[in-house]
Amino acid sequence: MMKTGLLVLSLLCATTAFAQASLGSATLSSQVQFAAHAERATQYPMAQEQNLLTNSSYFLVQGERPLWEVQPLSRAVPLGDVARALRKEHETAKKADIVWNN
Repeated sequence: MMKTGLLVLSLLCATTAFAQASLGSATLSSQVQFAAHAERATQYPMAQEQNLLTNSSYFLVQGERPLWEVQPLSRAVPLGDVARALRKEHETAKKADIVWNN
């Protein structure tokens, strides 16, 4: 069964490669053609003004809210306190009974 699957896969790959090789060269052209643009930069009048908010509901609020009302201040732990806590944790951690030096 493995040989049959491998044969089908190789046949499929060979067919695909043959199709790409034969059809790919027929559709590609080696000639370079540049598009001709008669108008380069021409001035036109601007379009009429349009209101984008005709079908939407919006509200307007007067005044400003201070940042401390919107987002509370975060209390950062000093780096020294973090280092002391890690050192204490390292001292109380379980140590190995046997140390191998090779």
